Amino acid sequence: MSKYHKSDQKKGKVKKKSTEKFMAYSLIAPALILILVISVWPVLQSFYFSMFDLKLNSPTKSETHLSYSFDLERYLDNYPFLVGGIDNEIRNGHAKEELQRVKTDLQALDEEIRKNSAVGKNYDIVNDKLLNMEKINPSIALLKINKKTAKEFQKTTEQISKNIKKISKETKLSQGVKLVGLSSAMKQVVVEPTFIGFKHYEDNLTDKRMWRALGNTFTFTVISVFLELVLGLAIALLINKAFVGRGLIRATILIPWAIPTAVSALMWKYLYDGQNGIVAMIFEKVGLVDSMSNLLTSQAGAMFSVIFADVWKTTPYMALLLLAGLQTIPSSLYEAASIDGATKWKQFTSITLPLIKTSLLVALLFRTLDAFRVFDLIWVMTGGGPANSTETISILAYKTMFSQTNFGNGSAISVIVFVCVAIISMIYIKFLGRDLLGDRSGK
Repeated sequence: MSKYHKSDQKKGKVKKKSTEKFMAYSLIAPALILILVISVWPVLQSFYFSMFDLKLNSPTKSETHLSYSFDLERYLDNYPFLVGGIDNEIRNGHAKEELQRVKTDLQALDEEIRKNSAVGKNYDIVNDKLLNMEKINPSIALLKINKKTAKEFQKTTEQISKNIKKISKETKLSQGVKLVGLSSAMKQVVVEPTFIGFKHYEDNLTDKRMWRALGNTFTFTVISVFLELVLGLAIALLINKAFVGRGLIRATILIPWAIPTAVSALMWKYLYDGQNGIVAMIFEKVGLVDSMSNLLTSQAGAMFSVIFADVWKTTPYMALLLLAGLQTIPSSLYEAASIDGATKWKQFTSITLPLIKTSLLVALLFRTLDAFRVFDLIWVMTGGGPANSTETISILAYKTMFSQTNFGNGSAISVIVFVCVAIISMIYIKFLGRDLLGDRSGK
């Protein structure tokens, strides 16, 4: 065979391999796009919002702004009434000279605004719509201005507000409270940029509360997952045996896991009650706690309580996953090991554990990620208390985002949760999942 023929064959193989690779990527492309849309896109959105100082309880920080803006609607809602109120006070003979100077400053400021090319062209349009009580489109009312103009306006309005407050304090004005309120509202006309970069992350990484929430989360995750693994493996080994009523036992064991988390959390909250809780009373009698009331009112007791409730609820799930792995082990392996004289413990360590390694990975990975993101169980039982002793990172993110309406900082904490979850996943895959992702040949 000539070298040219060999070269053509080699090129054909490479071309065929490239075609197969292209077809393979084409088949998984929809799945990758779905993952991108469902998983990655929300994280990117959270990361984007975390770069802004977004607070719903602040009118000037309820939206993302990359530059200075001038709220023409807010300005025209205040300026005419402020000038009109000052005119009324002047006519009534109250601090004529002082108020006249303030009025002159306001009129000069208004002239400067009219001269601004960005604001002046929409000034009359917005004013007419306000007079006719028409709905105003934000695109014509919220206009971008440069930083210099914005700072000058803020400086002037700040001075005018101080002068009016001083006059109102020194002179008995009939509409003093109204004028002070209108002048203060003028300071909010300029909308500053809400972009703050990585400041939220810097603040969170130096915040003791966040580190304590992370500590609580890791404590809850490590202890609960370890106990669930041990108990779940024991239950799985038990129900994997052949005995009368095995099907009924398997179905019964799954009942705690089938109960909705919020319902089971509320149930355990009643069982832990310091006055009537039957579980609290039993724990007190056997000496686990000094007093029934300590379970949910002390820091150590509250953490123990939520972990115990989580172990009760989720151990069946762990057992179910491990049972699926045990079902794949041929019974002939155990028979051969028994003939060779291997003890039950030797069979467990040499046959059972190595062959359910994949199931262990899946069970540990799912439960660790689920436990790390725990929210509803603890929120219903303790609300993160007492004294934030059971506050996890997810609860902190919820409180920051919804209770404090600080969407920027809440988004930053959510991104931190995602990073932690990603790191945990990589650690599991690195140390326990080599057989799943690596070369089966052992390379």
